[in-house]
Amino acid sequence: MLGKLARQHDPNVLVGFDHADDAGVYQIAPEQALVQTVDFFTPIVDDPFTFGQIAATNALSDVYAMGGKPVTALALVCFPDKADLEMLERILAGGLSKMIEAGCTVIGGHSIRDEETKFGYSVTGVVNPKKVLTNAGAKPGDALILTKALGTGVISTAIKKGSAEPIWIDAAVRSMTTLNKQAAEILERQNLRVHAMTDVTGFGLIGHAREMSLASDVSLRLSTSKIDLLPGAVECVRAGYIPGGLNNNRDFAECVVAYEEPISDEIKRLLFDPQTAGGLLISLASKDAEKLLAALQSARIPASQIGEVVPRTKRLIAVIA
Repeated sequence: MLGKLARQHDPNVLVGFDHADDAGVYQIAPEQALVQTVDFFTPIVDDPFTFGQIAATNALSDVYAMGGKPVTALALVCFPDKADLEMLERILAGGLSKMIEAGCTVIGGHSIRDEETKFGYSVTGVVNPKKVLTNAGAKPGDALILTKALGTGVISTAIKKGSAEPIWIDAAVRSMTTLNKQAAEILERQNLRVHAMTDVTGFGLIGHAREMSLASDVSLRLSTSKIDLLPGAVECVRAGYIPGGLNNNRDFAECVVAYEEPISDEIKRLLFDPQTAGGLLISLASKDAEKLLAALQSARIPASQIGEVVPRTKRLIAVIA
């Protein structure tokens, strides 16, 4: 839809919506730019405090994915007129707890009455214009590293159906409430040759990998045996707990995928699973991959090298076992 609108031409826009990047970046000074993003959604867990934490973690993620530091946030609230206000207070408290952890100040927001609860934030961050990380810089020969495991979409669907095992819920909630802050700080401290980065959220791993491939004019090779999955993810797929977004992602993006080896249908589906507060997909010089993995694992951040960047071919993404 955005492609049908009139284009604005502002030289201070460093990143707009041209390449479906994670956030917008607007330069305000020679060495400072704003990173701006917004995200909100309906509850995906029963506990209101946890839902608030997940919503905040998810909204903050896009700023980290651009190499930025979140500084302020505005809350977005849709809440039923006759619902218990104590529940809303718990949602807000959960979100605030993660904003405090991120060092991001909530300075206001907006609320409306709605039959269905929705919650999230508009987040503003800052970044040096020379250090902005987009999805457009991946280079052939780069290693692809993914933090966090996949599976929050199918597990959240099982939670809504009342069919998720406690161990699945605990692992998914732990993942969805873990900020990408520490991983982003490690990337900055290690002085690595990071060429592109995005976070894996609603479009699933393949959807976001597709965006990186198109924006960078390269192809990607992914190895499913290297991709971490949350406990219960495969079981949820086998039981039929498939979110609508997964099917939409697969219908849209599978046309760019070549399965070069037999891959089980469960694993294929999870490649398209819409993630909430997912991990970072990082394209960096292959010689720096081992150093980054060691630093992430030392900080107890789940991460693995899941593939590589190759020169552009007809199919954007090749998947092997």
